[in-house]
Amino acid sequence: MRFTRQQYIDLMTFQKPQKQMFSELFGPMKQLEPEWRAQGATPGEMDMTDFCWDYVPTVSCGGVCGAFGGPKEVIVEENEEFTISIDTLGRRMKLCKAAATIPLPMDYPVTDMDSWLKIKPLFQYRPDRVDQQKVMHAKQLQADGALVTANIPGGFDLPRELMGEANLCIAFYEDPELIADILNTAGETAYRVLDAVSDVVTIDLLHVHEDMAGKSGPLIGPVQVREFIAPYYQKIWNLLSNKGTRLFSQDSDGDMSPVIDAFLDAGINIMYPAEPCGGMDIVALRQKYGTRLAFKGGINKHVLRGTKEEIKKELTYKMQPLMQQGGTVFGLDHRIPNGTPLENYKYYVQLGRELLGREPIEKDEKGWARMAF
Repeated sequence: MRFTRQQYIDLMTFQKPQKQMFSELFGPMKQLEPEWRAQGATPGEMDMTDFCWDYVPTVSCGGVCGAFGGPKEVIVEENEEFTISIDTLGRRMKLCKAAATIPLPMDYPVTDMDSWLKIKPLFQYRPDRVDQQKVMHAKQLQADGALVTANIPGGFDLPRELMGEANLCIAFYEDPELIADILNTAGETAYRVLDAVSDVVTIDLLHVHEDMAGKSGPLIGPVQVREFIAPYYQKIWNLLSNKGTRLFSQDSDGDMSPVIDAFLDAGINIMYPAEPCGGMDIVALRQKYGTRLAFKGGINKHVLRGTKEEIKKELTYKMQPLMQQGGTVFGLDHRIPNGTPLENYKYYVQLGRELLGREPIEKDEKGWARMAF
């Protein structure tokens, strides 16, 4: 079912929802596709549309806040197993074709302040970061029910992409001036870009990608969040929330529990994908935070490779009445894992719809769109 922007905003701000939202946030892992074909999946099941997933149409606001104006990516080596390219930041990137869709860095451009200053212009403000035609296009689509989104670089993710995780974590202690300058630059650019855009069209949702945690917890603690990242977030959120933006969504895998309070204080009000294997229990977190924090995802993807009884136990718990009072987009906590039987996935979809009081698939409209924002 297609939700309108207002329906989605109402849902995620805990207004009484007319319908629960049940979505596939990311889609299947790459190696799952041949498995499902061998099990007789239809073309509509392969592209997710036969499952009639809920979604809200989105459109970018028309402003670019991240790296901008650098050289185009160049492929330097390619074979059947992998592709190696040089990206706009000058990093060598390797994509393993059999198992991945996202390339990983083989090196990083920033080691100190001097090396940062060489690529700093890629992150500074320039007027052509705002595409006025795209801004007007976003305004037109918003009138037709699309959700207007804006993306800012992650307060952890950006310096991590420039330095690598290990060097970044050390730099928070040994070179705080470098981290501060990176985030001050990103913050000033995002502020000026989104200030101009939001004078023309209301940005409905501000999004930030971090991916800063694993099963053992986040790679930095609340002290670093409050000192370095919160001022960056707050600078932009204060601007946009005063201009009508209601939603501030953060994407991070792993156990974010130790830093949730710090991020809530910085403006975040949606977190996803809320991985149970990382210790994120959306029911327990809802009991703790109430309407301060909405979620997308939160259903353990790994139960789909188990029994139907295990699937039912997981859905009955996650889709309980407490979680149906708004503030939840029900869905898996990341991509559908390899080894998931198609029959189990169909059972998951049918049971979830039943628990949420939704129409059977046969009576609903076909459709799907990634909800990665």
